[in-house]
Order: sequence, then C-alpha cells, then structure tokens
Amino acid sequence: MPAIPRKKILEKFRKMIAGGVPIVGGGAGTGLSAKAEEAGGIDLIIIYNSGRYRMAGRGSAAGLLAYGNANEIVKEMAYEVLPVVKKTPVLAGVNGTDPFVIMPLLLAELKTMGFSGVQNFPTIGLFDGQMRQSFEETGMGFGLEVDMIAAAHELDLLTTPYVFNPDEARAMTKAGADIVVAHMGVTTGGSIGATSAKSLDDCVTEIDAIAEAARAVRKDVILLCHGGPISMPDDARYILERCKGLHGFYGASSMERLPAEAAIARQTADFKAVTLEHRSQKWEPVLGKSDAQTKKSGAKTTAKKKKG
Repeated sequence: MPAIPRKKILEKFRKMIAGGVPIVGGGAGTGLSAKAEEAGGIDLIIIYNSGRYRMAGRGSAAGLLAYGNANEIVKEMAYEVLPVVKKTPVLAGVNGTDPFVIMPLLLAELKTMGFSGVQNFPTIGLFDGQMRQSFEETGMGFGLEVDMIAAAHELDLLTTPYVFNPDEARAMTKAGADIVVAHMGVTTGGSIGATSAKSLDDCVTEIDAIAEAARAVRKDVILLCHGGPISMPDDARYILERCKGLHGFYGASSMERLPAEAAIARQTADFKAVTLEHRSQKWEPVLGKSDAQTKKSGAKTTAKKKKG
C-alpha cells in the first residue's frame, strides 16, 4: 500500500475530533497483529523495533538497547506488515539519534516504501539521570529526535513524536509535529511488562501540563497519551474523561502483547479442560485387530460358510 498523504490523514482526524471520536493508534510487531488491528478499526499502525522484541517474548525496553539496529529492523518489518495493511496509515519508529544514518535519505526511503509518517522511537526520552546526561553531553540527545521530526515534516510525512515533559512538547510542536504523544513510561501488565508505574491521576496531571505546553505553541496540535499504567481500555477511558483536550490513545503492548498473552493462555486452558470421559467405555476388540479388521474377517467367514 502506498503512503497516505498527510493532509488526508489530518482531515480525517479533525473530523473525528469534531465528532467526539477518539483517535486510536497501535504498534504492530507482526503482520498478523497489523491485520487484526485493522480489522478492529484502528486509525494508525506503528512499526517499532520494540514490537519485534515484544512479540518475541522480551520486554519492550529491549528496543532501547544494542540488540539490533533499530532503523534496519523497522525496514525489515515493513516487508511483513506493509503488504497486509489495506487502508490504514502505517508509521515508522525512527531512531533519530542513530549517528550512522543520513537522515533525509532514510526518511525519503521510508516514504517510498509506503510509510505515511514517523515517530521517534527508540527515544532518549525514556532515559533520565546520569545516563540521560551522558547521552546529551556526547551528541546523542533528544534534540536530534526533534531534528528528525522537523526533517520528516519537511517531507510532508505525518509526525507523531513521543514527549515526556512540557519542554519537549514545546520543542516538538515548534518542529512541526502534527500529533504530540504524552509518554507515561513503559507499559505495565502481563508477563513481561513493567511492574512499577505512576498512578492514573499522576498521568492526568502530567498529560495536562504537556498538552498546555504544546497548545501554547500551536492551538491545532493533536494530543494523544501512551504507556505507563494506561494499559487497558478502562484506563484510557479514565484518562480521556479527565484530561483537557486529549484526543485519543496510542497503544503498543496494550494493543498486541497484552491481548495475545491473555487470549492464548485462555484458549490453551480451555483445550486442557476438555476431558476424555468418552474413552472410559469398555471395548473388547479382537486381539491385534482393529474393529474394521474384525468386521472384515467376520464377513469372510460368513461367506465361506454359505459356499460350503
């Protein structure tokens, strides 16, 4: 499927917002995930390197470490996902701090492949403290992700960056971000999700601050939330009902990993619950012969008696 024009996507989203319909995006680590999400009516599909790790049974945080080239993994996954998506915009998770890419060429290649937009992932925003300081001081800071979003905007790609605080929200909106996604941390829940997270009420406060900062730069910017304790539909509903001017939700683990974990475990348990009570009937077959062989043998004996 070719890339969908940015203008067309935004026109659809603004109509949804006007009609009170939330925008829902989701990560897809496999072609099957993408097909199922599209069947469910998803508005955006995003391919991240973390999706591959997530659906391989590893935590999403694996996407932040040196287990593979994030940008190359996304291009590999494109051949699995893009051909099976029929009508939904597909976005690429781009590692904006990768020092071994020529960013304008990479972005142009992604657009040619059929990606309609980009998001900044892996992101330095998930690091803090001494590690974050080291990245910033050695030329691999969040500013490079802002530059990537600006370059994508110049190519007329839809831009939906993750931000973690009001300052980053302002910077990304100034760079031309169409959709600012307030990231609340690694998603909780399931067998490989985070176990510690802020409360939903904490998220409301932080998301409101991020939204206010983004709108101070441009009033028409679209705001979505993602991650942390916002892992299930009821969590998203809680946030959307309380945040001012929030337009929807981005799910990754919550859209493919958590549903798959629960459904596969439940289906397996249901099969294991099937009993073999019908096998308790006492059969008395001829030793060494099946029922069919016994019947055939009996028929031959009867035929011989008739001839005799």
